[in-house]
Amino acid sequence: MPEKAVIFTDKRFDPDVVPFHDLAKAMAKAYGFSAELPIDKQAAQLARLRVAQKNQCSYCVILHSDKAREVGIHTAKVDGVSAWQTSDLYSAEERAVLAYTDALCEGHDHGFQVVHDEMSKHYSTEDIATFAAIVINMNVWTRLKLAQGATPEFN
Repeated sequence: MPEKAVIFTDKRFDPDVVPFHDLAKAMAKAYGFSAELPIDKQAAQLARLRVAQKNQCSYCVILHSDKAREVGIHTAKVDGVSAWQTSDLYSAEERAVLAYTDALCEGHDHGFQVVHDEMSKHYSTEDIATFAAIVINMNVWTRLKLAQGATPEFN
């Protein structure tokens, strides 16, 4: 039996009613999943997926789970990223990215320097700034999708 298609319905408002949506699209073009960035595509996609999970954006979780598989991330890693702290599937570099993503999403300084220092063991300052931009971009999108009420349903 063919799998049902998932569609998304905006249950609160159409995001195009204000110019902010165009600004968000520009940032997505620069740091979203289709952007050509000088960092590892799989690590970037794990960060995007983790933000989607942290912010409980069902639209983003579905989208970024699919994109993670498309860039070659093993299904077990995609499915297990919500419990990355208790898994040995992730490399030291991926663990640093996921910890950084969690800390930046939580948005407080407590312990952030430790997380940043771990990132510095694996990535350059420019790479870390790129990961920060990815996480910030994804936080914008998850909140926009929440506000507009982007809700998945079967077609």
